[in-house]
Amino acid sequence: MKVIVDETKCCGAGQCALIAPEVFDQRDEDGIVVLLEPEPAEDRHPAVREAAAVCPAGAVHVDEDA
Repeated sequence: MKVIVDETKCCGAGQCALIAPEVFDQRDEDGIVVLLEPEPAEDRHPAVREAAAVCPAGAVHVDEDA
């Protein structure tokens, strides 16, 4: 799994950081997503998938084939 974020789409809702804090964080100044772990361990995959699914701006993408 590879995680890709589009900072230009991010609206700073923070759902990704709440669901998978080991993989996502937010910038202090504006709340935009920060990707901490682009290739997360397998035990984090379910949380990453959920974070991508609930992102209101569609800024989090998961490449399952990578």
